[in-house]
Amino acid sequence: MDGPQADHDVRFEWGLTGALAVAQGVDVAVVVDVLSFTTALSVAADRGIVVVPYPHGADDAAVAAAQAGAVLAGPRGTPGALTLSPTSIRDEAPVSRLLLPSPNGSAICRALAPIATTVVGASLRNARAVADWIARENDAETARIAVVAAGERWPDGSLRPALEDLWGAGAVLAALEDHDWPGLSPEAAQAADAYRLVVGRERGHLLACTSGEELVAAGYDEDVLVAAEVDASVVVPLLSDRGFVAAP
Repeated sequence: MDGPQADHDVRFEWGLTGALAVAQGVDVAVVVDVLSFTTALSVAADRGIVVVPYPHGADDAAVAAAQAGAVLAGPRGTPGALTLSPTSIRDEAPVSRLLLPSPNGSAICRALAPIATTVVGASLRNARAVADWIARENDAETARIAVVAAGERWPDGSLRPALEDLWGAGAVLAALEDHDWPGLSPEAAQAADAYRLVVGRERGHLLACTSGEELVAAGYDEDVLVAAEVDASVVVPLLSDRGFVAAP
């Protein structure tokens, strides 16, 4: 397969453009958006909620939710509503299906669905579970894996690499290395090393990084603390025609 990191079976890239560059035809594409889509996804999966990813700001989101038989997540901070806030998903009454728009992780997941065999949502809460699932369900000698850090966006729409997503992606890749998984690209290996540098200090680093500081300043420090629950979940969300469902 031609393209960036094509000579390596385990790849790492940033954002939607990077995802499309390295994930064409891979066996597993792992999307990481720690603050907050994949953390919210992990909390929802723990509660048995099927999550339908959807682009942020789409005019037809309400119609899509109705067609899917899902509740449309409201804007973060809406009282009594399920939103992109992981805390809201943990605290509010559960629903069977949730259509969850987000500008980065959710949109990337939808874009990868047609080009990757399997799309997985990972965060610090379930990074090791995701790596364990990959190692259990795939052949290390033949499987092609792409791990994508969603990142954030500057006001002009360009990608802002976000440390929390580097750490989340690196946590998956470091756990794969613990399985003696071969074929990591230099980019993937560096992401794994970046996570190892913060092991045991994830909470403080998440609160201090740019995205974390933004959430704390807006009054969503609890969301950052949920994101820092390292390996708290063993549920692996897989994207299906119905939305994200827990791997068997």
